[in-house]
Amino acid sequence: MMRRFLCLALAGALAGCGGDPDAAQYGPNPDLPKMQRGLLPNMEITRPAGWGSDKPTVPKGYRVEAITTGLKVPRQTLVLPNGDILVAEGKAKSAPTLRPKDYIAGFIKKRGVTSVKGGDRLTILRDADGDGRYESRGVFADNLNAPYGLAFINGAIYVANQDSIVRFAYTDGQAAASGPAVKITDLPSAINHHWTKAMTASLDGRYLFVGIGSNSNITERGMIAEQDRARIWQVDPATGMHKAYATGLRNPSALATQPFTGTIWAAVNERDELGPNLVPDYITSVRPGAFYGWPYAYWGPNADPRVMPQDPQKVAATIRPDYSLGSHRAPLGLAFSVPAMGGAFAEGVFVGEHGSWNRNGVVGYQVVFIPFRGGRPAGDPVEFVGGFRKDGKARGRPVGVTVDPRGALIVADDLSNTVWRITPVRSASASN
Repeated sequence: MMRRFLCLALAGALAGCGGDPDAAQYGPNPDLPKMQRGLLPNMEITRPAGWGSDKPTVPKGYRVEAITTGLKVPRQTLVLPNGDILVAEGKAKSAPTLRPKDYIAGFIKKRGVTSVKGGDRLTILRDADGDGRYESRGVFADNLNAPYGLAFINGAIYVANQDSIVRFAYTDGQAAASGPAVKITDLPSAINHHWTKAMTASLDGRYLFVGIGSNSNITERGMIAEQDRARIWQVDPATGMHKAYATGLRNPSALATQPFTGTIWAAVNERDELGPNLVPDYITSVRPGAFYGWPYAYWGPNADPRVMPQDPQKVAATIRPDYSLGSHRAPLGLAFSVPAMGGAFAEGVFVGEHGSWNRNGVVGYQVVFIPFRGGRPAGDPVEFVGGFRKDGKARGRPVGVTVDPRGALIVADDLSNTVWRITPVRSASASN
């Protein structure tokens, strides 16, 4: 009881700490303020409230509908060739705490997430008549281990569990797996400070790319615990052979393959405990063989003084990311748009910002759209799906985002355990 009282007292005190939540941190050249370090990091979380009769907000000319509810922690989705939607549902256990402030942070973070146990399964949704209502729902596969990343290549479904990549054979229209999962390769899973394993596939289907987050915020467990961590793997799905594609990415929590170019893009959750406006989370095209800084540096050659011993060569070699989202927004979803999304949202990327705990002046809790021109980011982020946080309460938290080529954005909401579908409003004449 005393321990609970102390945690509550600290949580209340911490809500009054922090700085300007509106620093100019969007785009290729974000402001990087001075570090703010203290005994405890800035912490604030938004308590869940539920949607009630409300829905998320979307721009004029678009509509949003809940296509399924009552899931068991939906994380990522995949649109199959016939239009069915796979939903990965799962939640892993937290890594063991190291320091008193880890215990406090963990206590606060738990106040802002669902109490539902993860499903460890793939749910399949089907809209048989194409009217946008997914009238059929079933379990495609279960007994998985905190599934997260999904990909479809060469007639098979690939799933990135927290500890392995597995494959399911698939034929068009199949509603359930025809046999057990086939393991392709193990993934680093000891400790699992960051357990989510994002995944995408190359355009030609030859390779899978898997994001593997660090085992700490900033090497608190030592560098041995970080072996094969904070990087993106390139995996041969036929053999399971893999290699590091890029390194120094603290938590590459969402991956997407750019249409036409085949470039791999990542959304990365950067480090905590340097203040409310450090370090910016970002999206970036991923250069093969590149080093993006973690743990030694951030946003190019800006050394992190907490890392001992430092490595000046690593600091100097750090690549600047392409586009800052702002600090502590926790991007967990990334998807390229298609022309069928219409208007100003036809070319660019959608990013699901889950919202973080390491600041007061809460940010995130939205899906933003970043316009592209010539294959590169070309403007400020625009809120595309909002209303997840209202009157100081959280009604939902967006995670994975997937674009249906027919013209729909699919959003997994792991707080209300809902999948949302956003579509352009088309006139009756246009639909005939």
